[in-house]
Amino acid sequence: MRSYTDYRDHLSRIADLGYASAVLSWDQECYMPPKGADQRSRQLSTLAGIGHELFTRPDFGELLEKLSKDSSLAPKEQRNIEQSLRDYRQRKKYSREFVEVMSRTISEAFQAWQEAKEKNSFSIFAPKLGRLIELKQEECEILGYEEHPYDALIDQYEPKTTAAEITELFSGVRKELLEFVKLITERPSPGDSFMYGKFSKEKQWEFGLELLKQMGYDLEAGRQDLSSHPFTIHFGSQDVRVTTRVSADNLYEMIWSCIHEGGHALYEQGLPVSEYGAPCGEAISLGIHESQSRLWENNIGRGMNYWKFNFPQLQQLFPEQLSSVSVESFYAAINRVKPSLIRTSADELTYHFHVMIRFELEKALISREVRVKDLPAAWNEKYREYLGVEVPDDAQGVLQDIHWSHGSFGYFPTYSLGSFYAAQFYHFATKELKDLDNDLQTGNLKPMLNWLRDKIHQHGKFYSASGLCESISGEKLNFKYFMNYARKKYGVLYKLESVIP
Repeated sequence: MRSYTDYRDHLSRIADLGYASAVLSWDQECYMPPKGADQRSRQLSTLAGIGHELFTRPDFGELLEKLSKDSSLAPKEQRNIEQSLRDYRQRKKYSREFVEVMSRTISEAFQAWQEAKEKNSFSIFAPKLGRLIELKQEECEILGYEEHPYDALIDQYEPKTTAAEITELFSGVRKELLEFVKLITERPSPGDSFMYGKFSKEKQWEFGLELLKQMGYDLEAGRQDLSSHPFTIHFGSQDVRVTTRVSADNLYEMIWSCIHEGGHALYEQGLPVSEYGAPCGEAISLGIHESQSRLWENNIGRGMNYWKFNFPQLQQLFPEQLSSVSVESFYAAINRVKPSLIRTSADELTYHFHVMIRFELEKALISREVRVKDLPAAWNEKYREYLGVEVPDDAQGVLQDIHWSHGSFGYFPTYSLGSFYAAQFYHFATKELKDLDNDLQTGNLKPMLNWLRDKIHQHGKFYSASGLCESISGEKLNFKYFMNYARKKYGVLYKLESVIP
């Protein structure tokens, strides 16, 4: 390998292998029969090992070092090399054996988690989770860190972010958001009983597809399926798939899982096809990725203007349940603030307390301050402390999320980062898109998508997360935009104008 073309060709082959593994993972979560679990674990482990071996080949490292000194490369080419060299140096620290063991353990843990959740028994999952945590602790030492071992894990999802920075961010959340939520919970809460009842799953499914198409999701470059935990997965920008969860007695789940996952999918479909396999064809970070889903889900999808257009269509589908409900009552219901058990169905304010709980427990697990066998009790205690709710069982408590079964330690903080980025981005979008309110009221979401394509999607990893934020807003991530958004919206909904400072 001698040239930038050789570099791109090699990355494309590695991407081919990675996306082939992703197809197997998608099938594992959506369609694979239970007896296929052991062989699927082996298949994924083998492919992970081959991919690692290809990426860490010495001649590829030599090419990256050579190209990193080539001043004739275009800016985007230089950025690709910079990112790939950083990844190469990190991955070189892993042995193929470690990669294969990690992949196999994750597959086994996922199967154990599914069974544990179905049988409502953490003890089924605990041994596999314990082994995963041991591997993650070993991974922290392999990668190295300056202050806390958890830093090495956060860096994989939100580069150059530390546990100390996340802790500081959440201290601000406690100071401002916790007090604001207390004010809200002292006010009368809007009713939302009409969101529960008997809703045809087929009609919900069709409505969800219409919402995705309205957002601009290209169904010729994607599809939607059912899964126990909604997720988005991609095999390149021309094949981006979403899953949703549909409940016959809860209208919330399908609508906002579709919009949320649709936001993720639009980001992936907007990445440049020409950069397939290269860093500039990939998302910047999970915080930025989450900003896309949260912006669509909350800033748009829980907004009055959005439902002025979409609610009449929902009423037509479910006249018996919704014909007597006004759009104002619906809007108040979908923005109801109430502490709850389940993160994915939490309102957009108390949601961040769910994330804090997971962050604090992850940190404690990695630093050996909490043992796996004590995790359910620690979880339950934090839910009492932060949300004032009692956890009735493991399925609704410590087993509710899929992330730990995937080995995704360091992932959860990006959910809150994403919401805060979303509020900041949306603030500037409303300033630049003068007709946005009218567009939303008429179901025209194309200007919003075009703005996101221009400002975020097309750049891939050309910018860092903070660099992208500065290019859009003139400053780094600032929690004030989220609090200003929350105070403006919920101050009116809960008649708090007189008490908000």
